[in-house]
Amino acid sequence: MTSNLTSIESHIEELIINTINKALLSSKQMLFLNEWMSIKEAAKYAGVSFNTFMKFRTMGLKITEIDGVKRVSRKEIDRFLESHSI
Repeated sequence: MTSNLTSIESHIEELIINTINKALLSSKQMLFLNEWMSIKEAAKYAGVSFNTFMKFRTMGLKITEIDGVKRVSRKEIDRFLESHSI
């Protein structure tokens, strides 16, 4: 009986961990649903530091600035990364 209970507990623990991981992944994906992102969000989306992301700007990444507010299109980031892929 004890080994059967341990197996059930182990299965429940695995289900809980999987559920939490799915929820975390979903919340991460929600961050990038917007087409236009702040520089900080865009750097996170690209998987690089803020400073590296700003270097991308000098390499040709287009950033939109309106009245001091900077935004980057998800499509532009994807285009830029693809154009610099080896």
